[in-house]
Amino acid sequence: MFANKPDLRTANCELRKKLRTLFLIVTLLSFLTVPAKAIELNSPAFKNNDSIPKLHTCDGKNISPSLGWKNVPKAAQSLAIICDDPDAPVSVWVHWVVYNIPPAAKGLNEGVLKVEEFVHGARQGINDYMNIGYDGPCPPKGIHGYSFKLYALDSKITPIQNMTKEKLLTLMKGHILEETELVGKYDRKN
Repeated sequence: MFANKPDLRTANCELRKKLRTLFLIVTLLSFLTVPAKAIELNSPAFKNNDSIPKLHTCDGKNISPSLGWKNVPKAAQSLAIICDDPDAPVSVWVHWVVYNIPPAAKGLNEGVLKVEEFVHGARQGINDYMNIGYDGPCPPKGIHGYSFKLYALDSKITPIQNMTKEKLLTLMKGHILEETELVGKYDRKN
């Protein structure tokens, strides 16, 4: 009567073997997953470490360059851009502060208007010229590097009037998912 009933020890042993095999498969698959690509920033106006065209400087029309990006993390709730000149003679000189850019945006067009709020709730802060928006390269002498940093954030930033780089960095602390940088160079050749 009990001869056809499976032995519980044998069943438990078989179950443990299957669980070990499943665990091994899951572990191996975790090593085979393709990592997410890192966020990238580019500009059709200049390549990384190349010269920024005069159009985007104080010697030209002083308009912001077109910027594009890809591989924004899925968890991003907003993007921010800070452009500064670490080669400035006294301290790092801030040229542009932009925040609350929608994560679905693929870039910014050339010549963003110098207004505090623009497309889809994106906002611009104040630069070291004490202007809202972009003011381009204008080095006193020599070649300077201009760093355009793109940040993917896990939240939107509460807007404040005259947002500065320092205030934005403080508000972004602990919310940066990824960041990348594009560097352009400019020499006024006086």
